[in-house]
Amino acid sequence: MVREYQSPVRVYKHPFELIIAAYNKRFPKCPLIPVFVDSEIISESQSQDGSTLVIERRCTIDIDAPRLLKRIAGVDYLYFIQKNTLNRRERTLIIEVQNETFSNRVISCECCKYTVHPENEEWTCFKQTASLDVKSFFGFEGLAEKIAMKQYANSIEKGKEIIQYHLAELEKEGITYIPRWAVPSPTQAVPGNGVQDAPAVYDEDGPAEIATASPVDKLDADYIRRYLGDLTPLQESCLIRLRQWLQETNKGKCPKDQHVLRFLIATDFNFDKARELLCQSLTWRKQHQVDFLLDSWLRPQLLQDYYCGGWHHNDRDGRPLYVLRLGHMDTKGLMRALTEEVLVRQVVAVNEEGLRRCEENTAVFGRPIWCWTCLVDLEGLNMRHLWRPGLKALLRIIEVVEANYPETLGRLFMLKAPRLFPVLWTLVSPLINENTRKKFLVYAANDYKGPGGLVDYIDQAFLPDFLGGDCVCDIPEGGLVPKSLYRTAEELEIEDNRLLTESIYKSGSIFKGAPYEISIEIVEASSVITWDFDVSKGDVLFCIYHSKRAPRPSKKDALGAHGFTSLGSVSPQLLDKSWVLGQDYSRVEKALACREGESVQGSHITRWPGYYILQWCFHSAPAASASSLSYVDDVLASLQVSSHKCKIMYYIEVLASQDIRGSMTSLESSHSGFSQLSTSTTLSSQSHTSSTASR
Repeated sequence: MVREYQSPVRVYKHPFELIIAAYNKRFPKCPLIPVFVDSEIISESQSQDGSTLVIERRCTIDIDAPRLLKRIAGVDYLYFIQKNTLNRRERTLIIEVQNETFSNRVISCECCKYTVHPENEEWTCFKQTASLDVKSFFGFEGLAEKIAMKQYANSIEKGKEIIQYHLAELEKEGITYIPRWAVPSPTQAVPGNGVQDAPAVYDEDGPAEIATASPVDKLDADYIRRYLGDLTPLQESCLIRLRQWLQETNKGKCPKDQHVLRFLIATDFNFDKARELLCQSLTWRKQHQVDFLLDSWLRPQLLQDYYCGGWHHNDRDGRPLYVLRLGHMDTKGLMRALTEEVLVRQVVAVNEEGLRRCEENTAVFGRPIWCWTCLVDLEGLNMRHLWRPGLKALLRIIEVVEANYPETLGRLFMLKAPRLFPVLWTLVSPLINENTRKKFLVYAANDYKGPGGLVDYIDQAFLPDFLGGDCVCDIPEGGLVPKSLYRTAEELEIEDNRLLTESIYKSGSIFKGAPYEISIEIVEASSVITWDFDVSKGDVLFCIYHSKRAPRPSKKDALGAHGFTSLGSVSPQLLDKSWVLGQDYSRVEKALACREGESVQGSHITRWPGYYILQWCFHSAPAASASSLSYVDDVLASLQVSSHKCKIMYYIEVLASQDIRGSMTSLESSHSGFSQLSTSTTLSSQSHTSSTASR
């Protein structure tokens, strides 16, 4: 496989003739290049007018390689043929190098060019490219490639230092200026030392310094260090090659260097993979007109009032700081009032604003800043935030951000994490890149105030007031979205039907005397059963039972290590009438009364293996309780009474104990109306465990 490399263009604020004079001083050998043992001229030719000089040298290189490898190869030194073509008229020097040793096993080619800067004829540019093809090397092809790559990287790093060293030597000799070549007169001899003889000019101010690029000058290697950070030569090579490829394939249009570099870092500088992902992202940006989003999109007033997030100063490293009070945000209400597409667009706009702020901070602080810090306040997080359509939207948002904004997150703080957090983290973390997950710092309760807390990363003067800081954080307080702002009932019904057709939810019917029951087989204690259901018609009582005995046989639907009994919209009884409560089965969750229009989310940590039965039964009056669950012999008669029918739409999931990230003792269950939601919505703790004789 041929490996190709390209260095960024290095710019010197010195005339071409002076740089060439400094370059020629490295021959026949240079003390700054220990591996460069010696060189000899094997041919030299010059044009009749002296404008073009071609010199071929045989260079002896002592490669830094293991002694054993040298013995196996049978050589102590490697020999390269270097051809230098100096065009004084065009002011260019082309250096071509190819290996002579092992040329039938390894093909190593290098090309360097010194040219005049396109915008300033008194400056000089240097550009270097190389390719390596290790066909065979005594079974050590991989090692040979690594050694060659290391040698190439050292050569790039030393190049600037060597030129500076010889420029200083010329200054000591009193040479600070060399006139340009001109067509010699008939009586003027043409010199053979590579430059035309001319009187030296002394500069009292000494030699000029190597150029420091401006943001506009994308040719300078110093630009990369100033605006992108310290990259290795091979990393710089990947960046330059990818930029050139994008310019060639996009008719000169190319995304900003910081954006290109993020994809390279995310793929560990795998050129092909970064190119593929970046092209997919550029297509996505074009399809959704993302480049014009900040200028064209007007955020709905609802988002401005109820989306609890915003930019808030910078952290100690100069990164923009984004604050999100997730626990205060009614994600379900926002989705009921808006759509998933609007929320995705909002998050994309936040990321676009983050990119813009990073560019501004880079200019302000004088160092590369191309990621931001996010502070997430989880106080108030409850099972309502585990509403399945909301989670589905969250997972989609994560996919969009991971695919199109890699390496933009510098650090993420999760504060006041409740016991519910491990469940949420278990659901979303698999979609988050491993490198991104390493940037997450989670603090429970008030741990963020202690050693290693927020003040280590954010100045006290910029810490939000709701976290004990001294700075007012101007972001919306959030709260429940009023029902009056919801979309129409027809739109919500279409969305609910879509959830059913996409198999996210299942439907169930409950009749008076005929409860709807689901059986879940748990093979490992400490697993977590999570539920999310909406009561679309009637009032129901929800309860959970446990039994060591299997309920009546039904068609089973396996889910991982847990067996679900799939019952359809109407189910037969699973709890046998002959079973005795407290002996054959036991109640593990206190009955929860759920009114029509309410949405309920909750979890239960299983304490024993066995069978867990989730039961919804008809609830006819407020005075009814979970213990007064009567069974009617004539079920068919009750089915004919439409007023005795209830409907639910539900989603059940079991998280295995080994998948739960963190420790929990109990999880809260919350319920709220999704069609009757108002400020009277309550969040009640309904999760309990008990011990009975049946266990």
